[in-house]
Amino acid sequence: MVEAGGLHYQFHGAEDAPTLILSSGLGGSGGYWAPNLAALSEHYRVLTYDQRGTGRSDRGLPETTSIEAMAQDVVALMDALEIETAHFVGHALGGMIGIEAALASGRIDRLVVVNGWRSLSPHTRRCFEARLAILRGAGTEAFLRAQPLFLFPPDWIAAHDAELEADLAHHLAAFPGAETMEKRIAAVRAYAPAAERLAKLRDVLVIATRDDFLVPHAAALDLAEPIPGADVATFGWGGHACNVTDPKGFHRLVLKFLES
Repeated sequence: MVEAGGLHYQFHGAEDAPTLILSSGLGGSGGYWAPNLAALSEHYRVLTYDQRGTGRSDRGLPETTSIEAMAQDVVALMDALEIETAHFVGHALGGMIGIEAALASGRIDRLVVVNGWRSLSPHTRRCFEARLAILRGAGTEAFLRAQPLFLFPPDWIAAHDAELEADLAHHLAAFPGAETMEKRIAAVRAYAPAAERLAKLRDVLVIATRDDFLVPHAAALDLAEPIPGADVATFGWGGHACNVTDPKGFHRLVLKFLES
């Protein structure tokens, strides 16, 4: 197993290409980016990793964790792999990790945040409460069966039902455990960066999706408001995981920004 500092990682693409780090959302696994690896690795040396507590990384977490601690893991991984600077694309929680890694290290060149936020919407809070209630009351399988409802548009779920059903066994085997998931959700819910800190960022693209069931479109766009010169892009359709449901559109948008 390839790991550094307790984090499992994988490289994709030419060794001499610029580095692009991909960081996933609540699930934490680098495997989330499978639909995007071929297109992005044509241009970059793509680094995916499993966040601490998830996937094939160290499953041990302290009593509490934070987005800042997750960002420290990224910076430590960059140190271990001798990556001086890198571009960064983060989905939701992963975007928050990218924000904190950029602020803490100054080593993130261009940052893309997909369906993130700077203050938790009451709607998103209700979604997390519902997901926790399912996990605590109905168990892991029910939690994972409900997960696509928060990630994908209804018509996409209907069209990919067999695929989602086939993936369930894999997700069950890889699930990090209820205690770890609760800690990760608590970290996301607690994250609320001050506008003054976000104003220190540069070269940021904020992506929002109109039909995102988990993060309201306005809340995702609000992240860009304090960031000087932030680029903003909207997907009309695609749900929370728009990089999965509309990979071609996602690749066009992200590559244009990274190469501009």
